[in-house]
Amino acid sequence: MTLRLVLATANPHKVEEIRSILEASGLAVDLVARPADVPDVVEDAPDLEGNARLKARALVAATGLPAVADDTGLEVDALGGEPG
Repeated sequence: MTLRLVLATANPHKVEEIRSILEASGLAVDLVARPADVPDVVEDAPDLEGNARLKARALVAATGLPAVADDTGLEVDALGGEPG
């Protein structure tokens, strides 16, 4: 069985990177890049995990497919874990 997922990226290189990681773990996947007609999400959650959830939920609502999203940032210990 092939699992169909939509990714919160339109970057074809990221899609291929994620595809290779999932397939190397034995999963049969059909990955869909974020459709162009899905608007960007306002990332106003208090942390990176919350922003990833916002993006994934917006994709599920827009496409009806399971979604995978991430958010990245640099947090600096010397700044008390704040962005740097």
